[in-house]
Amino acid sequence: MTDAERFTSIYDAHHRQVYGYAVTRAGREHADDVVADTFLVAWRRVREIPATPLPWLLGVARNVARERFRDEVRQGAIAAELRTWIREAEDDVAEHVTDRAAVLHALSGLSEDDRELLTLTAWHGLSARDAARVVGCSTATFFVRLHRARKRLQEAMTATPRTDRRARTALTEEYS
Repeated sequence: MTDAERFTSIYDAHHRQVYGYAVTRAGREHADDVVADTFLVAWRRVREIPATPLPWLLGVARNVARERFRDEVRQGAIAAELRTWIREAEDDVAEHVTDRAAVLHALSGLSEDDRELLTLTAWHGLSARDAARVVGCSTATFFVRLHRARKRLQEAMTATPRTDRRARTALTEEYS
């Protein structure tokens, strides 16, 4: 397989996940730039990309987002995105929307680090081992941080008037 074919294969397989991660790190308005820069790095280093490229790509996206945007801009963009998701909810799925809004509201009150730990595993579907690689720590450290983040989310959701058990479980359930 040529470098171009490998890059195309990686891009096709992981673009959506990298974009979703970029939205959670930099907000929707900056996500395209983060994704473009991430895949530019991937193209330049295509021979260095491991056999399981997603954690590597998300690690690059994390670094790109960190380099491009300061904490205030990122926090503001993420909070605005969360508010937008809540407002875009449709009335015909009110129960689901209420649950989603409660989860997003609880998430918006957490630190950026806690949100990242929770979304890497629950929304982006990474294993703890792969998510640990993205954030740059050991798997054991990741489990401790994730446990604490889940605890803080659980506390925030308990303070929220109504949250469906299914919505709560996706982010607060411990790994087996």
